[in-house]
Amino acid sequence: MPTDSSRREADDRRVGYVVPDGAPLWARSVLGIVFPGVFLAYLAQTAVGVGHHADGAWRTLGDALLITFGLCYLVILGRRNTELRRLEASGTTLVLFVAMIVCTLVVAPLAHEDVWMMYVFISVVAVAMFGHRGLIVAAGLTLVGMFLPPLVPSWHAGVQWSPAFTIPLVSLALFAFFAVVRANAELTEAKSEIARLATEGERNRIARDLHDLLGHSLTSITIKAGLARRLSATDADAAATEIAEVETLARGALADVRAAVGGYRDVTLASELATGREVLRAAGIEARFPGAIDTVEVAYRALFGWVVREGVTNVVRHSGATSCDITLGASWLAITDDGIGGDHASGNGLSGLRERVEAAGGRLESGARAEGGWRVRATMSAPEPPVDHDRAAMAAATTPELTR
Repeated sequence: MPTDSSRREADDRRVGYVVPDGAPLWARSVLGIVFPGVFLAYLAQTAVGVGHHADGAWRTLGDALLITFGLCYLVILGRRNTELRRLEASGTTLVLFVAMIVCTLVVAPLAHEDVWMMYVFISVVAVAMFGHRGLIVAAGLTLVGMFLPPLVPSWHAGVQWSPAFTIPLVSLALFAFFAVVRANAELTEAKSEIARLATEGERNRIARDLHDLLGHSLTSITIKAGLARRLSATDADAAATEIAEVETLARGALADVRAAVGGYRDVTLASELATGREVLRAAGIEARFPGAIDTVEVAYRALFGWVVREGVTNVVRHSGATSCDITLGASWLAITDDGIGGDHASGNGLSGLRERVEAAGGRLESGARAEGGWRVRATMSAPEPPVDHDRAAMAAATTPELTR
């Protein structure tokens, strides 16, 4: 189970606080407290207003409330956890937020029109805690900062125009900042989940494939080893024959495992179709792919896997399409989309793919379609698929011949 410290560190990294492992507490507080604290210098305007309009105990009270206001602001922004990315405030931050409002109400008669600077900090905290709903608070405080001073006769002040610009600009900037923070956090969490699912899927696939490869061979080895043990006491020659067959089966199983492990590093048509479908889905593009690849010659499937990989990448990057179709035959594969057309071949991807296809005895065609969109088609010109003699020799040498 993750510890509190590990969860906090994960939260810190999601919201952009990259602190080295083992850093002291003061270092972890730099971004959470010191950076927001720099902006408290703007409260000096309100402090000047308190000094100008209040004396004695009232001035002391005003200064104390300004310090309390600043501390509440620092504690809220210094919590640096996921609360600042939520639309709903927690109990602690809500209490501190109310305390900031109370401090502002008491300081207002002491600072007169200069109290509006406190409205800026309240707007910042409101946007941080409530998201787009905090903009409503900022709009209300903007109106109060502008039109409250002329409504209070003892303040002898007219309409204030500074709040009309400062509060909306700061609030919108903070809203955009926290929107980026939330988007980055969601993207990080999604990437982590995708990586976890990919790892789990790969583990299950390896387990399934190894079971299919080794299940029959190991069963046969077990049976023949037991038969050899029983025959060893009565018929040494027969026992030796069984042991030789066990050795053959073991070598075949070892070759199968090595070939399977090597295959995970190869591009395959089936895996690229599955991956391409997910990539297009994530990009909001409808994927219309064949459900099976049985019609494609085995010797061409790896090459066509490369075609699918590059073709789908280009559709996502360049096409602006809403759908992508893949059709295939025994010796050809075509990828079409309904995008804007244009030059997909501006990079090195298609040129390298064309060299790969031509080296295998085929040709690669790409270009805009008359009806709109783009098409990539790989066609193998060989009348019969080439034989991979190395693989064929290995298969012939390692295929076990089972006996009863």
